[in-house]
Amino acid sequence: MSGPGTTGRQHASGARASAGAGGTVKSVNYATSPLLASPTPPWRSRFVVFMVAVGFAVLFGRAVWLQIVHTDFYQAQGEKRFVVTQPLPASRGRILDRHGQLLATSVAMPSVQVEARSFAADVAQRRALAAALQMPFAELQERLDGATGTVLLKRHASEAQWQAAQALGLKGVQQLREYQRRWPEGESAAHVVGFTDIDGKGIDGIELAFHQRLSGQRGQRTVVRDRFGRVVEDVGEQAGPRHGDDVQLAIDSKVQFFAWQRLREAVVEHRAQRGSVVVLDVKTGEVLALANYPSYDPAQRNTMRKERLRNAALTDVFEPGSTMKPFIAALALERGPWKPGTPVDTAPGYMVVGGSRINDAHPHGWLTVAEVIQKSSNVGTVKMALPIPSREMHALYASIGMGQRPQIDFPGAVTGRLRPYKSWREIEKATMSYGYGLSASLFQIARAYTVFASDGQLLPVSIVKREEGAPVAGQRVMSAETARAVREMLRLAAGPGGTAPKAQALGYSVGGKTGTARKLEGKVYSTSKYRSFFVGLAPVSEPRIVVAVMVDEPSKGLFYGGDIAAPVFSQVVAQTLRGMNVPPDIDVKAQIAVKSTPAAPESF
Repeated sequence: MSGPGTTGRQHASGARASAGAGGTVKSVNYATSPLLASPTPPWRSRFVVFMVAVGFAVLFGRAVWLQIVHTDFYQAQGEKRFVVTQPLPASRGRILDRHGQLLATSVAMPSVQVEARSFAADVAQRRALAAALQMPFAELQERLDGATGTVLLKRHASEAQWQAAQALGLKGVQQLREYQRRWPEGESAAHVVGFTDIDGKGIDGIELAFHQRLSGQRGQRTVVRDRFGRVVEDVGEQAGPRHGDDVQLAIDSKVQFFAWQRLREAVVEHRAQRGSVVVLDVKTGEVLALANYPSYDPAQRNTMRKERLRNAALTDVFEPGSTMKPFIAALALERGPWKPGTPVDTAPGYMVVGGSRINDAHPHGWLTVAEVIQKSSNVGTVKMALPIPSREMHALYASIGMGQRPQIDFPGAVTGRLRPYKSWREIEKATMSYGYGLSASLFQIARAYTVFASDGQLLPVSIVKREEGAPVAGQRVMSAETARAVREMLRLAAGPGGTAPKAQALGYSVGGKTGTARKLEGKVYSTSKYRSFFVGLAPVSEPRIVVAVMVDEPSKGLFYGGDIAAPVFSQVVAQTLRGMNVPPDIDVKAQIAVKSTPAAPESF
């Protein structure tokens, strides 16, 4: 009799028999496995499904957080690493002379930079890079060590330096195009154009005065870079730069250079401290030259010295000395009863005013008013000035610009000094009649002399070129008749028997006045230090230019304005008038004969 148990035992015995016969297990009946046959708890499968769902929910939430909620932040972080905005520099405007000659311009130059993340170079390669850029190896190491991002190695490198650096084949070495300022006229026009810093910001001169007009506005472009810092593509719209506007000056570069050259020769010859020259066009009031020596090269910042940077013609003031005497003569003629031929007794060559003695260089006896200016007599000038009310004398000085800042588009111009007339004592009034007790710049004195050149009108001056044919309205200071009469006195002063025969210019009639002023040291006037100057106009028959020359502290024996400044005036006048195509107005042979006439001593 058999049953279920018997059947099970038979199956088991058969399995063992099969295993014993073959030595291996052929199959297992997993359906009879107690482990697999046991029922699985429902909560376990549900837990596994739940955990999978939670995992997907976390991933989905993270995706929403990154792609939707916080996308701006992560997108910005990505752009920081690969999208950059590069500036597009604007070219600074040019500075031109009146004929369009370049006085200052900007040139595109390569600046060399390194992308630190992709730059890998050993010591030898770094030395080669420093040599190519002609910079100290220690400086290059200092900039690269520990640097991240973009490192600027050298600004305004030459094209040859960039080519040498590029030839090394180092990854991460790039160029950035920037503009470098150039001043073609160098030292001769430095005090006019001024200079900029390395970033193109105006520091002095026209570069400073017209900085906003010259500077323009930078542009920009947005690019995508790869991990080596190389530009892959442009993205977005590019904003191009707006280049600066040009500024055209009234300066004539040829007149400027010649005036600076002659001035330099005079300063060196007489071992002086410095000198200045101003040239004005009396038809337009334009400044044709504004030269100073010593000067500086705007492109060589490492050689600049503070004392050479100032434009002495506009910034340095001094007592104008005898150059003020023609204005006293003019005021005397205007008030009457003085005439050019009215005699003045200057004997015995000195006079006492307020307990102080006023001297002439030599006694002259009786002189006419015209001869007082020709011989530069202090005594004669004081005798004309004392009867004039102080208020009127002050008003005249103020009307020609004394004590007032020149209205000119240029930084650093000074006012000078003119004290209120109510505080004048008699001796101060006397000394101010021949230029002591007040102060002015050479530019102020040159402008004042436009009154004699333009028939009694003080001209407005401009360093920027005016429109061709534009009328220039001056301020009436004296009558045209008086101005012409004084102009003839100035002709005598610059001729034979005057204080400045060396001012004569080949082919042109000239008129002007010397000045030799002792320098004030503390409260005492020096007996060995002088300023020598000459201010005049030409041609006398129909004046076209006013030229003022000042040489400070000549120390080679001579110091009179007629010996030091007048020869510079002569050369500048002749060169300038020829360059302006002004026809000669006197016979050349007669002019040569005058050259040997000695200058009369000047009172100071």
